[in-house]
Amino acid sequence: MWVYAPAALLFLVFCWRVLRERRKFSNAVLLGLTALSALVAWIAELVRSGSVSGTVVAGSVLAVGALGILLLTCLLFLNGLQMVRKEGRSLTNLFSLMAAVSVLAVIALLITAAVAGTPVLLGVGATALGLTCYLSFLFLCFVGYSFLYGRLYVRRKADYVVVLGSGLIGGSTVPPLLASRLDRAREVHARLTKRGNSPSVITSGGQGPDEDLPESHAMAAYLTDRGFPDELIEREDKSTTTEENLRFSKAIMEKANPGYRCVIVTNNYHAFRAALTARRMGIRGQVVGSPTATYFWPNATIREFTAVIVAYKRTNAAVFLLFVVGGVLVWAAAR
Repeated sequence: MWVYAPAALLFLVFCWRVLRERRKFSNAVLLGLTALSALVAWIAELVRSGSVSGTVVAGSVLAVGALGILLLTCLLFLNGLQMVRKEGRSLTNLFSLMAAVSVLAVIALLITAAVAGTPVLLGVGATALGLTCYLSFLFLCFVGYSFLYGRLYVRRKADYVVVLGSGLIGGSTVPPLLASRLDRAREVHARLTKRGNSPSVITSGGQGPDEDLPESHAMAAYLTDRGFPDELIEREDKSTTTEENLRFSKAIMEKANPGYRCVIVTNNYHAFRAALTARRMGIRGQVVGSPTATYFWPNATIREFTAVIVAYKRTNAAVFLLFVVGGVLVWAAAR
């Protein structure tokens, strides 16, 4: 059983880090390393047992993993086509389709490198394989911890419920995506009120060039039309990005109550990245997510993951260079 000791140790460190601060991407990496260590230990135990059944099970696990990659690629491709059909051909709607094409391109490159065996292709293939494994691992960490983060306990008391804005339909109408955030905010507010306090709701969103009014005003109107008290709503109407949503909302909260606590509401696919941003800006509050249409979730999750990778660009650039160096070494060895 000692083979499981690294996984157990990693899990204890993960739990300790989550208790201290759950809004860290390193928590996601620790969770992924825990799962990976446990899986490797399990397969090693099966192989070491020497039994035919153990070897068969270990081989089956690897085969299922390979088939899972192919199935995921097909699903991403189909989802990409669905996104284009329902949401249009903008760059942000093509992430799942581009991810599927990228996986197929890497597989084709690896097969070509293995068949041709030229030093250049072997070096490029080794670099591509390393980067693909690295990004795939981080993506699984991101998805797994995002799912867990959305189900962690949120403190019982809060002074504010902050709703992050998004674009309006026709320049004035709240779209379904934003409506789900506002409905979730009403649920959170009702739950907090039952626990003894009645927090203010901050609707956060400025006016875009194609909008007739600030998003925060349309959001407030959506709430009041459904019976929510207008006197409990504060409108933050200058922001145009998630970071500005949080920065300007923080200024409102700190001005009124320097010791504030808040709950931030956005869609579930966006919750973890919003939490990372909130922590970086020193906001005292956790993020909860609202439901998102099933077809929209894969593309949006890949987009959020890409944004997180860019946010940690220095670390990821260093890792990228290491894989490039590894590819060069493979090329040199194959000459």
